[in-house]
Amino acid sequence: MNLIVNTEFVIDLFKLALYIACGYVALNVYARHVKTRWVVRLTAERFAVLTLLTLLVVAIKVFEDVVTKESGPVDAAVLWFVRQIMPPAMVRFFEVVTLTGAARFLVPATVALSILFYTTRHRQQAVLLATSMACGWALTYTVKSLVDRTRPELWSTTWYWGSSFPSGHTLSTAAFATALVIGTAQIWPKSRFFALPLAVVWVTLMGVSRLVLGVHWPTDVLAATCLGVFIPLAISLVVFKDDKHLVVSITTERENQATLNG
Repeated sequence: MNLIVNTEFVIDLFKLALYIACGYVALNVYARHVKTRWVVRLTAERFAVLTLLTLLVVAIKVFEDVVTKESGPVDAAVLWFVRQIMPPAMVRFFEVVTLTGAARFLVPATVALSILFYTTRHRQQAVLLATSMACGWALTYTVKSLVDRTRPELWSTTWYWGSSFPSGHTLSTAAFATALVIGTAQIWPKSRFFALPLAVVWVTLMGVSRLVLGVHWPTDVLAATCLGVFIPLAISLVVFKDDKHLVVSITTERENQATLNG
């Protein structure tokens, strides 16, 4: 039985890698024959493009498993495992963490930071943050309405609005954190060395909090994380489209390569 499960898992990974590779090749072919200006950007932003494709493919795969109900047994097993290993004293901590992903926190934070970016003449960053959050909330509402997945009822939990898939708290937190990391890195490149780790920790804790509180299935959190990171990253490749950003990216890559060679 374990051998069959492991074999299926390996096959799924191979399929996902194949889809990502085919997507990247297709984008390059399209760029070379139709959108020639994309060639430079695809080269300069290769890692970002591959990350986008990976996030999208994984999100689609999870969506498929949820709709076909293939993820049910694994979801329940993981949720029970988290429940069993989590000390009761930590539950209160995660209750506080989950509040930072609620609309009553993220809406004022988004408005305040967007205004701050805009008034300090960082308008692209303001647009990135505001648009990412608006798209994230709209996508969450739309997918929840379409999928209408029942929330976990494995133990007594706090009631939350809406269906289970995807996790709105996790998606919004991931979109907010990713937009901030990208925006601040454009203004102050060195900020990525501390902003990115903080963002990863925050989004991870948010996802875990939804599992600890028993209000979401693991696949809800996984899909939400992928979509939340995907949205601002995709928007940034459109918003930051002027050549100076390409020059910075290429120059930075060359400098790093020169440092390694030296």
